[in-house]
Amino acid sequence: MEDRSNRRPDHSDNEASSRPPFIDIIPCLDMKDGRVVKGVHFVSLRDAGDPVEHAVYYEEQGADRLTMLDIAATVENRKTRVQWAREVASAITIPLVVGGGISGLADMEVLFAVGVAAVSVNTAAVRRPDLVEEAAETYGPERIVVAIDGRRNQKMPSGFEVVVSGGSKPVGLDAVDWARRCAALGAGALLPTSMDGDGTLAGYDLPFTRSIAEAVSIPVIASGGAGTLEHFYEAVVEGKASALLAASVFHFRTYTVRQVKEYLAERGLPVRL
Repeated sequence: MEDRSNRRPDHSDNEASSRPPFIDIIPCLDMKDGRVVKGVHFVSLRDAGDPVEHAVYYEEQGADRLTMLDIAATVENRKTRVQWAREVASAITIPLVVGGGISGLADMEVLFAVGVAAVSVNTAAVRRPDLVEEAAETYGPERIVVAIDGRRNQKMPSGFEVVVSGGSKPVGLDAVDWARRCAALGAGALLPTSMDGDGTLAGYDLPFTRSIAEAVSIPVIASGGAGTLEHFYEAVVEGKASALLAASVFHFRTYTVRQVKEYLAERGLPVRL
């Protein structure tokens, strides 16, 4: 197949390009050894509970979607655990997005067959950008999310560098340039996570999120660092995000999804109550 990763088709300007009418709130289940875990800067993991119990609770609380990431799959050079996806998908009715260890269309097909609504690709897309276009053309952009893990690096034009393999390998790729390419290749949404902010509860990395959101016309999901209700608001107003993903504050019951939604609604942001 010819290398099409540098060309710019019109995918990024399609009908899905405008900001959604509502700000989605998305709890994230980081998975390892069948359990939900949470760390800081992608390390120092601690147990955060049973994935099915969390999933059911989050749906009851009004979560719009749920994301489940098999964080060890790529590092361990294996596929995502389909059984984990099946068990969670069968327990909820809201859309489930699954990522980790997905390297081709065959992996996506298996996950869609067990009830997964969309997939998130990261390392595999960096290694072979054509995967994004193939997946979008086969299944539709709305089923393809590209996760972009980034860290600060002033040698990059935007100041942010892409890292892969669970945040362990910098690849010398500018995060904003990569976001533009993913949008052009047909991704339906982007999920940028700042390693600098992950698990810190110090707030989303607003410059990182905003730099990507302003570079593309597809939805951008803020991720990494939410610790207060104000952080969620800032990610939309200052970070320009169109959806909000969080883990620690939900898993350890600092806030409920409903509390976040009520706070955002009080501040004038559109959410589903």
